[in-house]
Formats: sequence, structure tokens, C-alpha cells
Amino acid sequence: MKALIKSLLLGFMTLLALPVLIGFLLLRPLSQKDSLFAGCAQLLSLVPGKLGSYLRVAVYRLLMQHCGPNCYIGFGALFSQQSTELADGIYIGPQCNIGLCSIGANTLLGSGVHILSGKNQHYITDPTKPYKDQGGRFEKISIGQNCWLGNGAIVMASIGDGSIVGAGAVVTEDVPPGVVVVGNPARIVKKVIELQK
Repeated sequence: MKALIKSLLLGFMTLLALPVLIGFLLLRPLSQKDSLFAGCAQLLSLVPGKLGSYLRVAVYRLLMQHCGPNCYIGFGALFSQQSTELADGIYIGPQCNIGLCSIGANTLLGSGVHILSGKNQHYITDPTKPYKDQGGRFEKISIGQNCWLGNGAIVMASIGDGSIVGAGAVVTEDVPPGVVVVGNPARIVKKVIELQK
């Protein structure tokens, strides 16, 4: 019964979102794809509560590369890249800022987590040119299944399945599966299996 109610609510929110979706489709030929998507995400991020999450999921299921139906996307969570992929069962806390990434099923992001589009977004090749004009390259970051990223973590490298990233950690290098990382830069302090003792 609960699943049926959720499906009906998601369908209703999709209908409510039709003006946003129609606006997106009308503006798409006149805009750069990701900047238009980011603008929609900013608007959607302002709708509070659980209904806001349902609305965001309904729209992102139609606009993102993939968004599972059973995600929770908190108030103020921003997305900048339409090619983002969200598997089912993800929890994204309030005030997160999500770049180009793929997030595995049942992963938990605490409040204020930032996932950058890799660590090469800005090149510095000519000190005489403004940094903003030197270009860069976006990389799709992979966050595994059943991970937990603590509040305020900053992630610019991939994280393996079942790993935990401590609050405030700065992930600059890939994290293997099943470990706990903390600090700046993030370093492995133990295996997740050791937490069960």
C-alpha cells in the first residue's frame, strides 16, 4: 500500500511540475544544456519538505540521465550537470551541491556535501591569463552503493562501494571499497568491517 501511495504522489508531482518541464523544453534550443538544467535545479531546490523532495525526484526522473523513484533530495540541494545519475534509495541531505557524478543505490549524503566534477575543473597553464579563462575538464565521479558521506564532506574523486567518508573530509584521491576515510586530505583510518566489533 505504501508503495502505491508513493507512486501516486510521484505521478501527481510530475503533473505539478509540467510548467517547469514545458519551460525547460521551450528554452532548451536557446540555452546551454547544463546551465538551463542548473537553473531549474535552483528553482526546484527552494520547495521545502517531503513534498519538495517528491517534486524534485519527479522532475529529475525526466531531466537527468537517471534518477531512481525512491530517492530523497533535501531542501537546497543543487545539481549542475544533467548527466548526473542517481540510483534508487539514495538520501541527499539539505544544502548539498552535486556536480557530474554517478551515485550508487542506498547511499547516504549528509547535509552540505559537495561532489565536484573531478579535480581538473580548472587548469592553470598561463599565469598571465585570468584563471577563469584557462579552461578545464569535467570528470564523472563515481560514488558506490551503500556509502555514507558525512556532513560537509568535499568529494573530487571516486568512492568504492560500502565506504564511509567522515564529516568535513576532503576526498582528493580514489577511495577503495569498504573503508573509512577522514581528514584533509582524506586518509584511510580503518575498514568498515572493524566498526562491527
